[in-house]
Amino acid sequence: MADPALAVWMFPALFGLVLLGIPVGFALIATAAAFGWPFFEDLLPRQMYGRLTELAGGFAFAAVPAFIFMGAVLERAGIAERLFEAMRIWLGRLPGGLAVAAIAMAAVFSATTGIIGAVEIVIGMMAMPAMLKAGYDKRLVAGTITAGGSLGTIIPPSLTAVIYGLIAQVPVTDLFAGIILPGLLMVALFVAYILGAAVLVPGFAPAAPPDPRPLGRKLALTLRALLPALLLIGAVLGAILGGVASPTEAAATGSLGALLLGAAERRLSLALLWEALTRTATVTAMLLTIVFGGTLFSSVFTLQGGGALVASWTGSGAMEPLLLVVLLLAIVFVLGFLLDWTTIVLLAVPVFTPLLRAHGVDPLWFGVLMLVMIQTSYLTPPFAPAIFYLQSIAPPGMTYRDIALGQIPFVLCQLATLAAVVALPWLATTLPEALRRF
Repeated sequence: MADPALAVWMFPALFGLVLLGIPVGFALIATAAAFGWPFFEDLLPRQMYGRLTELAGGFAFAAVPAFIFMGAVLERAGIAERLFEAMRIWLGRLPGGLAVAAIAMAAVFSATTGIIGAVEIVIGMMAMPAMLKAGYDKRLVAGTITAGGSLGTIIPPSLTAVIYGLIAQVPVTDLFAGIILPGLLMVALFVAYILGAAVLVPGFAPAAPPDPRPLGRKLALTLRALLPALLLIGAVLGAILGGVASPTEAAATGSLGALLLGAAERRLSLALLWEALTRTATVTAMLLTIVFGGTLFSSVFTLQGGGALVASWTGSGAMEPLLLVVLLLAIVFVLGFLLDWTTIVLLAVPVFTPLLRAHGVDPLWFGVLMLVMIQTSYLTPPFAPAIFYLQSIAPPGMTYRDIALGQIPFVLCQLATLAAVVALPWLATTLPEALRRF
């Protein structure tokens, strides 16, 4: 028999297990099992096994490992290194140019892989030594790298967008199209802040000396770095947005393209393949464990009356739609302090989607807002995952305080993007509507 009181206690129990250091996936499974027992009793193991086989045998998440593999191959094939070198050649002479180059590289690399942490680590390893050597302020260096790494959420092919679309039953193609304009706006705001701070604060981000190589060599290096990456992005996203291929088919094509790029760079080897496959298996297993746990948790929460309880809290349709959106985004922001993006999507979206539809809120528009908010919580101290990713590769002189202070201006840029999408919904809906007509 359903008991809404048990549904209420599920979240404190989950947070308690997470704070005790239990991995999120196992914490979700344990919480779902404990609170599902009063409802299912002896049938609980059979129900859990049924959900596991349903998840493992379905095609919904087939695109995820292919996108992860594509990113892992590109990460190890030297593509990112060449991208940063090409960006640095042309942008390094500007005040703040190296930081702008890092953001530009992050935007391009995010468009070849939807893995947030991987983008941040790769950018940090490439750009951080160059910026520190040039005399950049440590706070700007830290903020640039973490903000650039976060772009993997809002630039397609975003794994967060894939999972949101599958759970909310919003076409992934529409979501990919919907996040393009907000993603470009956010990149523009990042660049504007960097250039403005570099000009207004002397010594904050000094210009680098000009590259001594001849123009022909610089052009050749730039074409060699940018052309393959842009062709791969065009092939993957063009196939998805043009309706030529499903996300799964496009991801498989992208994986093949990444292998061909690795071979062209003469980096493809059995060792590289083994590392890429190992990383793919590890990340996929982690994600699927969390997905399984999140599916169980949301199912038990709904069966125990949690969905009806949340609906009653929001006035059962009486609340203003915009106020509901603000409330739900605030919940996402708070959840981001404790949980990773996959868990947030899996916990929140099954509960949010019926409320949004009941209040006449476009789930596509809300999905774009939710992705921006998840990205913002990824950067926001004190528990920002971005801080801990960067600390794993940062030099000893870069403190937690440096990283946290450096992220604040970029968080404000993200909130400005969020406000723009709220005020101008067409930023999220124009491209999907145009693609549907096409």
